[in-house]
Amino acid sequence: MFKRLFVDHPKSVDENYLEHFGVASKFGVTMIYGGLCALIHAVVPGWCITTGSDTIQRLNKIMVEQRRAKGQAVMQMSTIDWVI
Repeated sequence: MFKRLFVDHPKSVDENYLEHFGVASKFGVTMIYGGLCALIHAVVPGWCITTGSDTIQRLNKIMVEQRRAKGQAVMQMSTIDWVI
């Protein structure tokens, strides 16, 4: 049970628990910021015009593109047997 809750998922994204905690916390705080800006924009349309969508694009880039690149680097390192 402990392994399933605290080890398996971080390992699946090539992180340990503390690394995953940091990344997930940063994502959470950033999403709260983007959400608050979107609510402000709902009340006053002239404020925070692109902040919500900019936040989503930035988080998507980090999650999808950077993790993909990290995964490919790890995969490449694990497939190299000999370097001459």
